[in-house]
Amino acid sequence: MAEDNNHILGFQRGASSSDIQEAYRGLARKYHPDLNPDDNAAKEKFQKVQQAYEVLNDPKKRDLYDRYGSAYESVGAGGPGGGPGGGTWSFRTGPGGAEHIDLSELFGGGAASGFGDFFSQFAGGGPRGRARPTPRRGADLQHAITIPFTTAVEGGTVRLEIARSGGKQETISVKIPPGIEDGKKIRLRGQGEASPGGGPKGDILLKVNVAPHPVFRRENRNLEVAVPVTLSEAALGGKVDVPTPQGTITLTVPPATSSGKRLRIKGHGIDDGHGTPGDLFAEIRIVLPESLDEASERLLVEFDKLNEIDPRSQLRW
Repeated sequence: MAEDNNHILGFQRGASSSDIQEAYRGLARKYHPDLNPDDNAAKEKFQKVQQAYEVLNDPKKRDLYDRYGSAYESVGAGGPGGGPGGGTWSFRTGPGGAEHIDLSELFGGGAASGFGDFFSQFAGGGPRGRARPTPRRGADLQHAITIPFTTAVEGGTVRLEIARSGGKQETISVKIPPGIEDGKKIRLRGQGEASPGGGPKGDILLKVNVAPHPVFRRENRNLEVAVPVTLSEAALGGKVDVPTPQGTITLTVPPATSSGKRLRIKGHGIDDGHGTPGDLFAEIRIVLPESLDEASERLLVEFDKLNEIDPRSQLRW
């Protein structure tokens, strides 16, 4: 007599959909072949869990199963190919135990797609009732990497150390696209775990963290930088060199430029290759000596007398 699907997932009939999904996720993690590579009993249990969930997660199939038991297929099939539909099932795991279960197109495909062939061995789907299972895709891995600010802006190549199953270490090269933002993810296709059944490899989902720059800041595709100038350069104007991602440029400081004024240099921000490059905003900061001699003090006092202004006229609550 076939084992009751409700008992396989560990509950009585009448459980809610959320209870079914929670039970399935826990059992799938426990018995997944990737986590029990040499355990045939776990593999068999995993297959039973998959089959039970495929029936009980579908309201129509569940209703037929509750009424007719394991004979539900002969009642609701309606001819060849009318048994449980195929779908794409995958269980993915990475370092730290992160995992998710992809149920995309669960019941939309025929018995020949995804795990449909797998289920047809047990449910009698297909013309002969048996079909060769499609090899499962390898597990995805999740990693994080921190890159320099300049690499995030300009792009480049970094090295990533991967811990494979069995303790094996592997170093791979990762191409960083120019303009990538902090927290973005890069999918490295085919770089994940190998499939135990000879199917395609999984992917690596790489989260990119960008280290801060000592002087530059980023706002979308624009860059901001504080540019120190002397008192005379600010008062009389002058030309100062400023580094940018496109190379060093000469910035013209207008006469009578106060500290805090922002000068915009168009097109010298971040160029991610998907539109007009951003701009660079240079914020002028007047830098004074740590100490002044008597002659300098007399000149500054005389300067204030000749140029009477109230710099705090707009300062109010």
